[in-house]
Amino acid sequence: MRKLIRFATDYANYVLKGGKQFYAWMATLAVFIVAMLYVFYLQNTEGLIVTGMTSQIHEGLYFANLVFLVGVAAGAVTIVFPAYVYHHEGMHKVSVLGEMLAITAVIMVMMFVFAHMGRPDRLWHMIPPWGIYSLSSMLGWDVLVLTGYLILNIICGFYYLWCKYTGNPINKRWFIPLVFVAIAWALSIHTVTAFLIATMPARPMWHHTVMPIRFIATAFAAGPALIILIFLIIRKTTKFWIDDSAIQLLSTIVTWCLGIAIFLTLSEVVIELYARTEHANGLYYLMFGLHGLTRLVPWFWSAVVLMVGAFILFLTPAVRNNMKLLSIACAMAFTGIWIEKGMGLIVPGFIPSPIGEVTEYYPSFVEWLMTLGIWAFGFFVLTILLKGAIGILLGDIKFGGQTAVAK
Repeated sequence: MRKLIRFATDYANYVLKGGKQFYAWMATLAVFIVAMLYVFYLQNTEGLIVTGMTSQIHEGLYFANLVFLVGVAAGAVTIVFPAYVYHHEGMHKVSVLGEMLAITAVIMVMMFVFAHMGRPDRLWHMIPPWGIYSLSSMLGWDVLVLTGYLILNIICGFYYLWCKYTGNPINKRWFIPLVFVAIAWALSIHTVTAFLIATMPARPMWHHTVMPIRFIATAFAAGPALIILIFLIIRKTTKFWIDDSAIQLLSTIVTWCLGIAIFLTLSEVVIELYARTEHANGLYYLMFGLHGLTRLVPWFWSAVVLMVGAFILFLTPAVRNNMKLLSIACAMAFTGIWIEKGMGLIVPGFIPSPIGEVTEYYPSFVEWLMTLGIWAFGFFVLTILLKGAIGILLGDIKFGGQTAVAK
């Protein structure tokens, strides 16, 4: 117990100390977090009427980010899998950083669940086996697999850091099997999330068997793209060096998973619109508009441009091997998938409604501020987790030694 308390104390002391840039970054995030708390108060006092959601379109920006972030959490496995299955040395050095990202992403998913619920006091209804949305509902299974994935990454990530901190060897008899369970579990969280919307026959936009494959492909493109950006920032702002081999392997994963995602999207366009029926109206609205309503059309085409443009850049060796240009390609891929998998997937599922109503949706200022606040909270948590993890990996935080001051 004494060691555990010392670990928490040393970790906190290291994380809370930094330079002007660190404090400016954390203060900026804190401003958005305070704004998020204010609009959350508005939602819970005035109701979800302050958002752009309606009875016809009851899942908007919040649910779009929820679905996207589940993919980011699952995408962290692209670090852990090569590290422990193929014993990739460059990946093994940074595998714990991927687990910190997975922890953060799942926490953000849960916060978007809170934001999306009109009555947070009813959250217990999603807790198996007591709630009405328990194991008989796909939503209950989604909560179950997300909670399990969070627990697995907390155990694996912080046990690894604990061993590095204390200098004790890792007990591979139970640690390695648990890592393999976490790898398999990563696929389950996004598969079940895909089932959550794909099992609705009244929503033709979502009701097809390719949805889980599409979800996993985009997850393994957006997740590694964000990880590459984080790794490049870590290399620039800390003493912790991440091998080029790790970044290049992640770039390869992004390239081909992004290509598969584009192929699946374009295949859906051809199949749905070649012999257009009323079931294709959601996709047609997204691409060209419907009955003069075109608010989501720019979103779709901007996502196509960003994803195809990023794919071309990733296919170019001069870009893929240039760390400055690579960051541009990663940002394009990440943003494009956020649009395509978020607003470009969730909202058109409600337009038109099952009874033929055509109602347009656009996020309100409250929704945008809530979303920015949750992302800010996520980066706040991620900064703390990554900074402490890097301090332990560098040896700046260790048991029995004086904790170094972080820069």
